Amino acid sequence: MIEVKDIVKTFEDGVTVLDHVSTEMFDGKVNMIIGQSGSGKTVLMKALIGLHRVTSGHIVYKFNDREVDLASLKEKELRMLHRNVGMLFQGSALFDSQTVLENVLFPLEMFSDMNDSDKEARARFCLERVNIPERAFNLMPSEISGGMQKRVAIARAITMNPKYLFCDEPNSGLDPKTSLVIDQLIKDITEEYNICTVINSHDMNSIMEIGDNIIFLRNGKKEWQGSRHEIFHADNEALNDFVFASELFKKVKAENG
Repeated sequence: MIEVKDIVKTFEDGVTVLDHVSTEMFDGKVNMIIGQSGSGKTVLMKALIGLHRVTSGHIVYKFNDREVDLASLKEKELRMLHRNVGMLFQGSALFDSQTVLENVLFPLEMFSDMNDSDKEARARFCLERVNIPERAFNLMPSEISGGMQKRVAIARAITMNPKYLFCDEPNSGLDPKTSLVIDQLIKDITEEYNICTVINSHDMNSIMEIGDNIIFLRNGKKEWQGSRHEIFHADNEALNDFVFASELFKKVKAENG
């Protein structure tokens, strides 16, 4: 679980991008940050993983036996915390010069004390978990499809058994059918391993399919928070304008209203 307590982020030019945001993100749930461009969602994501230090407020990671406040961590301690964090980048960010298997092995080579045999077994298990066939293990990223690249990136993100998984626009560049597969895979892994998954997204299909806990930002403030089921009955004009802008989703809202 992550608890965000009244955080403010003001940059050196004096622009405040996050304005007293408080929220919670839960284990075993897909937590989605949504909002228009410039709403602050990317800055919030970066603050959550320590890439941006907040100007004030607290971001608290809650483990079973302890709580960790990002504001109090030095760089070395932050790197240790990141061992519990998996990242899925917008463009998959696979290494072009490494095979599929080598890409998934990379975090284990960097951070794990396992022997070589156990590292390879773990990498293979993760690839199999995301339905990558063994015949693809020795292929280069350029030799597999975009959807398969995304699944390899998910495998790499979970190799270290993370308690937290951050995904930046995971369906970017994918066709609708493949996007549904990736959405369901992320949700299944989140529930299976009780991960606190945080997704930065503007994909309405994803929001409606897997959004267990949705945080809507507008002009740096949290405007609304709730589930994909509650969003149909939300009394927030800005949220409704954002989510139900298309005729298709207006129809969906009317059918669920």
